[in-house]
Amino acid sequence: MRFSFVHNSIHVLDLDRSLAFYAEALGLREVRRREIRGKTFVYLSDGHSGQELEMIHVTDRTAPYDLGENEFHLAFSVDNFAAAHMLHEQMQCVCHENPEQEIYFISDPDGYWVEILPSDHTSLR
Repeated sequence: MRFSFVHNSIHVLDLDRSLAFYAEALGLREVRRREIRGKTFVYLSDGHSGQELEMIHVTDRTAPYDLGENEFHLAFSVDNFAAAHMLHEQMQCVCHENPEQEIYFISDPDGYWVEILPSDHTSLR
């Protein structure tokens, strides 16, 4: 038996705002969408890794999601770490930096943390 990783899923309060954020901050693009009983499922891709991010928007929800202690996060590597950091500083979404480990985190519109690390980072090997 062999399992294959398909996607990670997050719930978002404002779909348009989240789509704009992930496009600007990480270059993710919508690849498909489906509507099922008051929910919109949007799948985003970076166009090369095969991994997708599923965003679920509950149409009638008005309250922000409780993310607990925010122990969950997504992680992205980038080929130009300095340029990515500059972009995220301009977007004012950097929420935590750890220069010793050569990583930093950005926070999306719903408060989910996204780890950014250089593509040659030792944890990728």
